[in-house]
Amino acid sequence: MTENKISYKLIGTAIELHRNVGPGLLESAYETALAYDLREFGLDVKQQIPLPFVYKEIKMDVGYRVDLLVEDKVIIEVKSVENLAPVHYSQLLTYLKLSNKKLGLLINFNSKILKNEIHRVVNNL
Repeated sequence: MTENKISYKLIGTAIELHRNVGPGLLESAYETALAYDLREFGLDVKQQIPLPFVYKEIKMDVGYRVDLLVEDKVIIEVKSVENLAPVHYSQLLTYLKLSNKKLGLLINFNSKILKNEIHRVVNNL
């Protein structure tokens, strides 16, 4: 399955989750519920994947964690904040670069209309 087909399923699933529970929960609640729903669709989902930082051939475990990795292709960064900041986009792009992945979704569940708070971030490798 391509990154675009995966992201289409991810977005639909996130919107359905948001319709069911609405805004106002913790990020961890949305992350766990989204992972559950995606697994129910038969997708391979990994949560809280450690992401090391390698600098000059030195691997440093500095605490970076990918919220969700779907089908080993698409990273989802889950937020539940009043407003997304530029650093949130930068964080996801950094995760894409460090993991050598092409596509990520930044999803802010703290919104009245979720589709306005889903952002695709592309790593141009």
